[in-house]
Amino acid sequence: MTTAGSLRLGGGEGELEVGLALLGARLTSVRVPWGERRREVTVGIGADADYLVSEAYQGASVGRYANRIGHGDLPLDGASHRLPTNDRGHTLHGGPEGFDRRSWSLVEHDRCRAVLELVSPDGDQGFPGTLRVRAAWEVSGPTLRTTYEAVTDAPTVVSLSSHPYFRLADEVDRHLLRVDADRYLPTDDTGLPTGSAAVAGSAYDLRAPTPVDPGLDHCWVLRGEGMRTVAELEGGGLLLSLATDQPGLQVYAGGGRVAGVALEPQHLPDAPHHPEWPSPVLRPGGTYRWCSEISVGPRP
Repeated sequence: MTTAGSLRLGGGEGELEVGLALLGARLTSVRVPWGERRREVTVGIGADADYLVSEAYQGASVGRYANRIGHGDLPLDGASHRLPTNDRGHTLHGGPEGFDRRSWSLVEHDRCRAVLELVSPDGDQGFPGTLRVRAAWEVSGPTLRTTYEAVTDAPTVVSLSSHPYFRLADEVDRHLLRVDADRYLPTDDTGLPTGSAAVAGSAYDLRAPTPVDPGLDHCWVLRGEGMRTVAELEGGGLLLSLATDQPGLQVYAGGGRVAGVALEPQHLPDAPHHPEWPSPVLRPGGTYRWCSEISVGPRP
């Protein structure tokens, strides 16, 4: 069903029911079969007008670069591109007018699948190259698969992500989180990574299910490559598993503003300033790809 810029997917027997909005290519709802009714597992937001005054990116597709690029400086091929800053002197989630604030175009929509499209022109928020992006969501039983693809006509950087906040239990600290990562990125007091460090012996060791600290806002360097299960979130009798093909996972526990846990697969934040990390550079003739799957159901 489509109404005034909103879409609905799934909702059949044994299926997730998913809501989307064209503004920000935004996931507005994920409802799980729960006995004879359905249970909401994301933190929603009201009308588009409410979203535009929010700073929490609830459910949005964020880009052109998810997370932070330090000091609004993008080094690329020996040149420096100036980006607008919107978070403690850094460029966050693509800048003050990122992809989350754009109205995306509907390309396809049927009962369980939707495809949206956005064209970001050369120089948009300071980024070089015209970028053409497609985002797709597909419901299959208890699983929601989200994919992004992008192409460019000039060298640029791309790191997209989906930014829903999951709430399986009443309070953030009543969730247990496991992340398959041996390293994480410590940050300075502005949220910018300062390098990488082993999780062993630290408060950031989530290799076993651990109560969520409401102050979390860090990126974990995920084990392995390709599509693999990288995290599990438990709470309220539910278990959510997350699979992705990305190298990093940002975990943000709402910062006291949102009572939910954001799990954001992505390139590592500020990677343009860290050539030792996986490269976010996209060149003409190449295709950027991003995929994640969430599966939600009663905890076994």
